[in-house]
Amino acid sequence: MPRTETVENSEAGPARPAAAPPRVRPPRTEKPQGQWKVDGPAPLNGNEELKAADNGLNVRDRIEQIYAPGGFDSIPEDDLHGRFRWWGLYTQRKPGIDGGRTAQLEPHELEDRYFMLRVRTDGAALDPQALRVLGGISTELARGSADVSDRQNIQYHWVGIEDVPEIWSRLATVGLETTTACGDTPRGFLGSPVAGIAADEIIDPTPVIAEIKRRYLGDPELANLPRKFKTAITGHPSQDVVHEINDISLVGVVHPELGPGYDLWVGGALSTTPRLAERLGAFVREEQAADVWHGVVRIFRDYGYRRLRNKARLKFLLAAWGPEKFREVLETEYLGYALADGPAPGAPVGPGDHVGVHPQKDGRFYVGAATTVGRVGGGLLTALADLVETVGADSVRLTPFQSLVVLGVPADRVDELLAGLDELGLSARPSPFRRSTMACTGLEFCKLAIVDTKDTAAHTISVLEERLSDLTPQLEQSISLHVNGCPNSCARIQTADIGLKGQIITTADGEQLPGFQVHLGGSLAAPELEQPQLGRTLRQHKVAARDLPDYVERVVRRFVGSRAPGESFAVWAHRAEDEELR
Repeated sequence: MPRTETVENSEAGPARPAAAPPRVRPPRTEKPQGQWKVDGPAPLNGNEELKAADNGLNVRDRIEQIYAPGGFDSIPEDDLHGRFRWWGLYTQRKPGIDGGRTAQLEPHELEDRYFMLRVRTDGAALDPQALRVLGGISTELARGSADVSDRQNIQYHWVGIEDVPEIWSRLATVGLETTTACGDTPRGFLGSPVAGIAADEIIDPTPVIAEIKRRYLGDPELANLPRKFKTAITGHPSQDVVHEINDISLVGVVHPELGPGYDLWVGGALSTTPRLAERLGAFVREEQAADVWHGVVRIFRDYGYRRLRNKARLKFLLAAWGPEKFREVLETEYLGYALADGPAPGAPVGPGDHVGVHPQKDGRFYVGAATTVGRVGGGLLTALADLVETVGADSVRLTPFQSLVVLGVPADRVDELLAGLDELGLSARPSPFRRSTMACTGLEFCKLAIVDTKDTAAHTISVLEERLSDLTPQLEQSISLHVNGCPNSCARIQTADIGLKGQIITTADGEQLPGFQVHLGGSLAAPELEQPQLGRTLRQHKVAARDLPDYVERVVRRFVGSRAPGESFAVWAHRAEDEELR
């Protein structure tokens, strides 16, 4: 039941006439927040009504039996702009609509008759057959499009509803799916790209991810959450799954008595109200991990705020409860047992993108290679499958940094693989800018975007590689540049050295241009920081998209010229004077 409280005015004021009685305010009833276990399950807004009317998972049958045969015009509004997301489908942006009109037009005016389709990989190793299936879908059914996202997904564009059942059928042959890839559901998992093969791994998370998926992927009981729910699981000491910004993360640690297991983090997310996850101080044994995951997602389902959609992420519940209460509810209401207290992860050892050549525990090697802002395409995926097979490697995993890792490379074939990757535009020896630049989908396809991202970022990389070649030997670490087309932070702008939030800006001459608000000095797991930090913003500091290469060059040169010995860009940016950062 909603709680009520009486608000009293106890402040003494000036003397009043005796005939004037004091005013008594009636009790104020707090609005219900849509917490199922507190307020009941009655829907409090249109989104909740849609989900209550029909489970989003049910739309698959209609896609296969009605919409694919009937075409785009056969799809009703509720499914098209709602339940399709439960199967990884969003309508894409119609070409030719500039970013200044994004907020002025209705969704049906912005959208095309084609879809973005998101394929979840959940940290899986993609063998040559899987790569060829992914490449073939791109080439034959998505106009050659394919992007590696920072959630380890493959995203296609130009997908027609008529072809969706065929795509699902092809994906199933290699163990891939789009189930709950979007929507108010447990979305795709981030898993360590080097799970099970790295020589310095603490614990292999592969069995945990497999068990959670076996029990709960596509579970109707988890298909109506307040908002999206994101998971990250790693056992590698580089902490390579950006655990600080997920709803739940399991991070490999060694308990002094219980051995290897996981440290539990909850409540991280970015978007317009960024909040870093918090440790619950609980140690999770491997055999407990699936139950713990299930408990946390059900807490979100049952206690998450549903009344206002912009307050419906788990981070808001954690902020209200605190980690102590969250752990108590998890243990008493959902697990039925107490978790052991456990150690925090140590400082990360090395970058989490795994770019370069690294030894495996079996004597072979894994090789991490950078894409250019995630763009791959069907031809590249197919050629990569051929290369993996030719050099006798095992498979490929995607990373949360829009890059990829080739696994199981024989020692005597590493050089051949490196040369082959270079020919495909996938460098294991990239410049500091190509290595660490990410970009969201942007204006090209996204209905929320205000500015172009992929092409802007790719152009900036090329310019910086030429202009800053003299400084490259002096950059001990890459400088991350994250380019986002709107305020929602799909490219994690608040956690980058230089994060760019797309918007229309007005110049001193009154000209309106695509541009960016700048965030500086963000960083997640990093050896030089005691704890993660979000980037800082400068008052009235915006950069036109056309001037982005000039701006980044200027700031990087100032960093190199004024940093302390061994100082990272993130640390420098937080201590630098405002003028140095403009």
